[in-house]
Amino acid sequence: MTCIVCNAQLSDGLSDWHRTCRRCAYEGAALASAINHAETQALINEDAREVALRALRQQNFRKIVALARQHAAPEARSLLDVGSAHGWFLDAACEQFEAHGIEPDEAMARRSAARGRTPRVGFFPQVLEPGERFDVIVFNDVIEHIVDIRAALRDCHDRLPTGGILVLNLPSSSGLFYRLSKLMARLGLRGPFDRLWQVGLPSPHVHYFAPENLAKLVESEGFALRHHGELPVVSADGLWQRLNMVGKVNPLYAALQYVVIRAVVMPLAKLFPSDIMVCIFNKR
Repeated sequence: MTCIVCNAQLSDGLSDWHRTCRRCAYEGAALASAINHAETQALINEDAREVALRALRQQNFRKIVALARQHAAPEARSLLDVGSAHGWFLDAACEQFEAHGIEPDEAMARRSAARGRTPRVGFFPQVLEPGERFDVIVFNDVIEHIVDIRAALRDCHDRLPTGGILVLNLPSSSGLFYRLSKLMARLGLRGPFDRLWQVGLPSPHVHYFAPENLAKLVESEGFALRHHGELPVVSADGLWQRLNMVGKVNPLYAALQYVVIRAVVMPLAKLFPSDIMVCIFNKR
């Protein structure tokens, strides 16, 4: 029960599975993955999720590809997308790189293949060939789901050449939505907080980082921070589907959330740090 960033003792958080570090503000969760379990997969309406996420993800992915091209060496060609999901990032990346994908969720891999993007089905790095290397490795909304994150970072270090880049796109604990969810949880309204941690879903979050503690963790595994930026976390396009894509949702509650997010939270969010950060590291 020590912090994976600074080794301080973790303190009890807002749930029996939630822990926080008072020294560096890292947050962790004792939540189990259930990827490829039919009963948890059935909780998500994948058609609604695709509609909900597609426009914003595609917009953000184009920005990330441009950043990767900017920070990678001129001769960099090969790119690995770990957790390639629908294949949207591969669509954008193939315009600049020789792009490869890995996807552990078998149902998601089939959806990607139906669109013409065929990832290797399995987990990083086990599904890779021995000694296989890439100029760029990308984790889009993935690294926060990996329990042994230090081992994953070491594997990335082994699979990159010196100067190769690691791109991490993940939620930020500094964001307005996450801060509001914690406030609501303290007031007894746990739904938004549990939803952001993806409690009960096939692949829950097990880490939440701020920019500072993330950089400290990754740099301790042989990388150097080269870029930190933010990406938009929500848009009006697909918001309704996003509120209704998991489980059985009360339509009145969903409508109330929709109105509050559109009228209050989205304008307010422009004044605060985003809930999504993108960080680029070079292998030292």
